[in-house]
Amino acid sequence: MTKKFETTSMRDLLCGNVDATMIGERLSVCGWVAKRREHGEHLAFLDLRDRSGVVQAVVDGSVDVRGEYVLRITGTVSRRPEGTVNDRLTTGEVELTDCQVEVLSAAEPPPFQIDERSDVDEQVRLKYRYIDLRRDKMQRNLRMRANVNATMRRAMERQGFCEVETPLLWAPTPEGAREFVVPSRLHPGEFYVLPQSPQIAKQLLMVGGLDRYFQIARCLRDEDLRADRQFEFTQLDVEASFVNQDDIFAFVSEAVLDAAEEATGERPGPIGTMTWAAALDRYGTDKPDLRFAMELHDLSAIFVSTEVKAFSAPTIKAMRVPGGAEFTRSRLDTLTEHAKSLGAKGLAWFRVTAEGLDSPLVRFLNPEESAAIAVVDGAQVGDLVLIVADEYALACKVLGALRLVIGAPPVSQGPHRYVWITEFPLFEGVDEDGNLVAAHHPFTMPHPDDLELIDTEPLKVRSQSYDLVLNGWELGSGSVRIHRADIQSRIFQALGISDDEAHHRFGFLLGAFKYGAPPHAGFAVGIDRLVAIFAGEDNIREVIAFPKTQSGADLMTGAPKNITERQIRDLRLKFAPKV
Repeated sequence: MTKKFETTSMRDLLCGNVDATMIGERLSVCGWVAKRREHGEHLAFLDLRDRSGVVQAVVDGSVDVRGEYVLRITGTVSRRPEGTVNDRLTTGEVELTDCQVEVLSAAEPPPFQIDERSDVDEQVRLKYRYIDLRRDKMQRNLRMRANVNATMRRAMERQGFCEVETPLLWAPTPEGAREFVVPSRLHPGEFYVLPQSPQIAKQLLMVGGLDRYFQIARCLRDEDLRADRQFEFTQLDVEASFVNQDDIFAFVSEAVLDAAEEATGERPGPIGTMTWAAALDRYGTDKPDLRFAMELHDLSAIFVSTEVKAFSAPTIKAMRVPGGAEFTRSRLDTLTEHAKSLGAKGLAWFRVTAEGLDSPLVRFLNPEESAAIAVVDGAQVGDLVLIVADEYALACKVLGALRLVIGAPPVSQGPHRYVWITEFPLFEGVDEDGNLVAAHHPFTMPHPDDLELIDTEPLKVRSQSYDLVLNGWELGSGSVRIHRADIQSRIFQALGISDDEAHHRFGFLLGAFKYGAPPHAGFAVGIDRLVAIFAGEDNIREVIAFPKTQSGADLMTGAPKNITERQIRDLRLKFAPKV
């Protein structure tokens, strides 16, 4: 009769699993009162809800309970009378009759309706998160998350990876984002940090001969929050020895595609690759959304001798907007202002009509230029062509941003389009002191074909780093690590890191490398983002049990809060005046 793991000392099975095969059996269920309806003075109907669903209980006589009371109901499974079957419920054919009701916990009226029909302000939901978690959507999301975690864990174990827990109290790391700092009571004036990732720890595990490591890791970064970012986040963290980039792609793809199949019921096909340079050139971003077209096209060669002042720039990038000729002048002006806010000098637009191009700039174009614009990306009558003329990187960035504004569906909307982005630049620029800035972290291996460029043209050096992108969201990143002392020394020198600074910041890692470091590489998949897309959510707060608000506050607990005077004394803390 009962299903595995559902029976406890208080209940025989879950509410949503009562069905017609049990008619005539007497059993007990536990849960919350979802609805209460009375028929006269001597008959009441209670919908009892738990995580599995709802079952109706028919109670003889008046029963003094309200919504969200916690009950244990013992009754006989009976078929519902003809005409009362509820097809919307999995239990809709049956009900519990001849019921005994035990109140396990009384409840005040909740601050909002639990059912999905009510539209509740998110601030209220987060303040009363323990009530919000009772809603069907939150139950589904969190259970999907648990299933995704379990599926990925099985995938990594199947591939020979060993799960290892790394420390939460750690030393400062070179990963760029601000860290949460933890003062030490036993070592006054000294601090731990909470890990941005297990990056250095997992590299040390490779030196230690673990060969293949993984962890469902909690990470923390003190950075500005948004829809796809929280202070605390969870990632599938992976590192392996004696591997290259393609090996990591295979390991991680296996876990991600298994998770996708578990969550959606369909297994995606193999994940393709695209270089960083190609992504920037075609989509204007290193996290391209491949669900829709609108690729960028280079018209620089056409305008090399142009007399149009607006197009006197190193790069001319164009993008076709299908059906965009219908855009109003007001919308075109809004797009132009958005382009300017991103750094562009302006935005040129051309409607493709049966009579030719329609634009304030048409009269300045020569026939060759007009003809090239009119056929960008196979443009047809009714389309719109947008053009940005500027430095290459800026032109790509601006059109890439406009592409998303115009065409991108919600990130959670299908289909799911994955892509590996490879060959990121090793350096992202130069700091105010003239030192190169690492684009990833200083332990990323340069592309083998570009080693000789480190001293001569460092900004052209490609790295062996890579990202996994899904529907325009970066799911995670990784790289092949430097394991050779000579290459590491060259990178530190290029970054302006002296031997003394390197020893102070990374001495324990560099010291470990002296004792035989295997070639190794790794990756980390953001579980919050992955599950949000699977669940059809555009905000990762919807798949986290207890998230923070956009301002970093926990409305339920009131955190962050002051600590006591005794704690301040014990930690020997002093606070600067508020500015």
